[in-house]
Amino acid sequence: MTADTRLPLIPQAPDGLSRRARYFVEGHGLRVPHRDLTLYREVWLQHGIPPAEIDRAVAFQERWGGIALPPAPAYEGGPRVLEADVPEGSAVSGWRFSAGGCRVSMAYAFMIGPGGEFGIDADHWTPLHASTEGWVEALALADHAGHWAKTITKIKGGAVEELDLDGFEPVPEVQGLADTWWRGKESLIAVYRGEASGFDAPHCLRAHIYGGLDAWGLGGT
Repeated sequence: MTADTRLPLIPQAPDGLSRRARYFVEGHGLRVPHRDLTLYREVWLQHGIPPAEIDRAVAFQERWGGIALPPAPAYEGGPRVLEADVPEGSAVSGWRFSAGGCRVSMAYAFMIGPGGEFGIDADHWTPLHASTEGWVEALALADHAGHWAKTITKIKGGAVEELDLDGFEPVPEVQGLADTWWRGKESLIAVYRGEASGFDAPHCLRAHIYGGLDAWGLGGT
């Protein structure tokens, strides 16, 4: 195994992120040594992994590999470091590869799905965001809202289903699938459905309500 052995550096945020997310990555993240996946290409080809899937993993590694970000407010903090690994799957079920190892022992893994989705592989595959960019945007928004909110209310289970989202609009940059963010007049709401969906466990449903936000706190891009 070979890796980039340089000391940790301030990462350069990948293209396509909002200004808020770029600041989050470059102001709070680190880029640590990470593997060069091109060295594994021939071995993976010999094991029947399609070239296109190897290319996807390599592209992810070049864009995100080695970026360590502050913990997420859900999923036990999310991946410790973004890091691709050998693709797994089939033409029938679709191919996925690791998005990075868990911070603690978990009953699921963080994965990149067939269409580039960022999700968890629990009892079944559950996409959280349409892309890794969406996951990072959600982390950045949680960090921003947590700093500026006057109140933070956390609810779970059936109470989440009773949330009144009338007058709220989805936050588009988080590219929410199982997990969504909603922006209202003075508050932001993050709804985390991933674990509830991945384990068919409604009691795992959670939401965080960030209240008392001004225009800046609402987190325009």
